[in-house]
Amino acid sequence: MVTAAAFTASLADAAPPQDISAPLTALWWAAKGAWDKAHAIAQDDVGSDASWVHAYLHRVEGDLGNAAYWYRRAGQSVATDALAAEWERIVAALLGHG
Repeated sequence: MVTAAAFTASLADAAPPQDISAPLTALWWAAKGAWDKAHAIAQDDVGSDASWVHAYLHRVEGDLGNAAYWYRRAGQSVATDALAAEWERIVAALLGHG
């Protein structure tokens, strides 16, 4: 299983780790600045984890109304903290699903 530290360190690589979920892969691409690629991955997954990532991505985009919809779909409260803090929180939560 990938740790949060290893996941973050993998951002120096050209591609995400092979053994991570689609929502984590979307977060990886988001951290690399590839919003469209991240969004396509999150949008193609119907699970609550992907909905949470989808909400985060729309928050990054500045579309707070759309983000609120996806937070509701994910069963999560609308985030108001820094984007970096939310990214770290989602990564930690998704890696904990093990």
